[in-house]
Formats: sequence, C-alpha cells, structure tokens
Amino acid sequence: MPIYTCTTAQGALTADAKRALATEITRIHAEINHVPPAYVHVVFSEPPQDSVYVPGEPGAPLLIGGWVRRRHPQEEAARLALELSAAAARVTGIPEQRILVVIQDGPARSAVEGGHVLPEPGQEKEWLSRHGA
Repeated sequence: MPIYTCTTAQGALTADAKRALATEITRIHAEINHVPPAYVHVVFSEPPQDSVYVPGEPGAPLLIGGWVRRRHPQEEAARLALELSAAAARVTGIPEQRILVVIQDGPARSAVEGGHVLPEPGQEKEWLSRHGA
C-alpha cells in the first residue's frame, strides 16, 4: 500500500545498509499503520554525487519520501516520520541532522494495488479478507 523512496548520492549507502533500512521502514510502517509487511514498498534512488545538493552545495543527505493513505491520525503520521528518521540514522550511520523524512498522504481511492482500490484506514482486515491477502 505505501511506497517509500529513499534518495541519496551514489555510493552513500552499502547494499547491507539499504537492506537494513528497507527492513526497518517496512517494520515501522506495518506496526504503526496496521498493514501486512508485504504491502510496504521501498525504492532507492541514487543520483550521481554531483546531482545532490544541500543548501546549494554537493552533499549526501538521506531523503525519505513516503505516500500513505489519508485519514490516519496525525499523531501516527508524526510518530511514523520520527521513528523512520531515527531508524535511518541508526542503520545507515548517517547523522539524523542529514536525514529528511516527508510523509505525504492521499485518498485511498487514488491508489490501486493488485488491481484493487485501496481501503480506507481502519478497513484493512475486511479488504485483505476480500482480496486474498
């Protein structure tokens, strides 16, 4: 259901760090938003080092953008962003001061997974039972 894109300069993260970060993002999202881990997607984007700038200078921040379904309680969205930031620092070794996490939300009806429009938050169990997950 959710998709997270992690962007940093090429070579900033090892394969092990990417695997660990994807595992933590999946675990945290599944726990907070009550979805099966199999529905959490994590993608890494690694532009060349001369294509990532902070503030106007070449850098290697870690930018984590996530899309989630609208209507999750705001406290959960804030907790999600905070936990993702702390986990990213812990597993990658990148200082939290160089990590930006942005969670964007949209209506569930705006997304389709497995050929089915996503359920509203709180309707996951019914949706999963109807769609064989």
